[in-house]
Amino acid sequence: MKKIILFGVILCLFISCQQQEKPTISFYYWKTIFRLSPKEKNTLTTNEVKRLYIRYFDIDLSPKTQKPFPRTPIRFENTTSGYEIIPVVYIKNKVMLDKKLNVLDLAQKTNSFIQQINLKNNITIQEIQIDCDWTLESKDNYLRFIDAFKKISNKKLSATIRLHQIKYFKKTKIPNVDRGVLMYYNMGKIATDSLNSIYDLNIANRYLSSLKNYPLPIDIALPIYSWGIHIRDGKIIGLRNKINVKNLKNNSSFVLTKKNWFVVAHSDFKDGVFYKKNDQIKIETISENDLLEMANNLEENTVQNPKEIIFYDLDEFNLKNYEEGLFEKIIDCF
Repeated sequence: MKKIILFGVILCLFISCQQQEKPTISFYYWKTIFRLSPKEKNTLTTNEVKRLYIRYFDIDLSPKTQKPFPRTPIRFENTTSGYEIIPVVYIKNKVMLDKKLNVLDLAQKTNSFIQQINLKNNITIQEIQIDCDWTLESKDNYLRFIDAFKKISNKKLSATIRLHQIKYFKKTKIPNVDRGVLMYYNMGKIATDSLNSIYDLNIANRYLSSLKNYPLPIDIALPIYSWGIHIRDGKIIGLRNKINVKNLKNNSSFVLTKKNWFVVAHSDFKDGVFYKKNDQIKIETISENDLLEMANNLEENTVQNPKEIIFYDLDEFNLKNYEEGLFEKIIDCF
């Protein structure tokens, strides 16, 4: 009887320790040249980051041949020594929509290109991540690609998962990967209204409860980026990444009319973009409070804590918008 009680106590302590385990902090690196600034290096050191998810290349359809081809492959100017590198390959959904797609050929070529990049830069990997927002129409090709790629690469495989794929997994299916990463951003449509397309609590609430029923282990990706939506005559004409709001406020050509909205008072070129008089710029950002709200809601709606929180993306422009210690605050929510 004493042995049974002792075993029960040990089991409870073990479960308790498991429940208290906090996720680790990681980052996506989404630029075409791997070169870390002092600020970026300091962020990695301060937060004891061990893993970097580096976008190796995109896969798109060639305009001429309509065949898959790699775009904007990564070039390494800094060493990756000291970090575990997880290559990320972003595949546009239109590639998977091609009914004549040779899935096996694509898997072989994708793996081969990853190996070339690793060999050239003396990088050893244990895991690869596939990023694709597959749909009901493309799911058959996508799932077959994942199966083929897993066998060919002989590596651990993770895949990005969107909220709608969590809620409707019986229809969208679950890729044959070791784990998923929930992309907890880009929730709404990029639009001219007042809503934030990066994060919208009302939209998130439609899906959060579904997390408890998803059968695949998942980690979480959270946004730390911002952008400007360029509007002309009521229509969106482009997304402007890494817009410096402070510089806009100090430029007489741009007038702040309400929170996060600018109107172009005088036609002007800025950072290589032409802004016509009366154009509007809608700034969409993620605040510290937004991130803490996300973390708390996710913690309440997951059966088991994620092992990792991955922030998108590691860039000095993004990091300067947040106080030091924020990433630890977010981890402490779990």
